Amino acid sequence: MILLNLPSYDFKIRRSGEKTMIFDVIRKKYVVLTKEEWVRQNFIQFLIHEKHFPPTLMAIEMGFKLHQLQKRSDIVLFNKQGNPKLIIECKAPEVKITQDAFDQAARYNMALNVDYLVVTNGLDHYCCKMDYVQKTYKFLKNIPDYSSVADPEK
Repeated sequence: MILLNLPSYDFKIRRSGEKTMIFDVIRKKYVVLTKEEWVRQNFIQFLIHEKHFPPTLMAIEMGFKLHQLQKRSDIVLFNKQGNPKLIIECKAPEVKITQDAFDQAARYNMALNVDYLVVTNGLDHYCCKMDYVQKTYKFLKNIPDYSSVADPEK
């Protein structure tokens, strides 16, 4: 798979018939290794090892309803109280991060009301903090670590 703009991690990868599978430590099962899944699995490791998010507070491809439609968010991070705090939308490396990708995350946020939105293709990572009082958002230089997301007063 393509080298990403993330640290290198070790993965359990195996063949199953014609498909290559990668072990998802959150879902605790092997999933088909697509380009988008490669980004998702690397970003999960980045969140765990570099940003100190507890794996137990992550949901992968979490389903929810939005305007009577069933949707799925790539990664949702929660605080210890079980409140969603951060949505991450993953794209394949060759997919350019555009306004459409942020619009997708923003639509998902209509149902989840998180504090942070992240969009990544593994090469470029963009994060913004929502400001519900001013009804706006601010792009951040870095993706916050767990303590900042779980306890925003820090």
